[in-house]
Amino acid sequence: MTQSRRLSLVEAITNVAVGYLLALITQIVVFPWFGIHPSLGENLAIGSIFTGISLVRSYALRRLFERLR
Repeated sequence: MTQSRRLSLVEAITNVAVGYLLALITQIVVFPWFGIHPSLGENLAIGSIFTGISLVRSYALRRLFERLR
């Protein structure tokens, strides 16, 4: 069964949202170990940039694999 473009997007968004929360928590815990002390706002911004990139990557790969299928 082929996955629709819409369902691919919903899956990608869900995957990335969960990843964003995990990345944010990880940044807050790990950055200080390396002497990096960003504010919560900076952590949110950094996470947002990587989340946007991750969303595009995840959707594109899903569509590529559906096409190859």
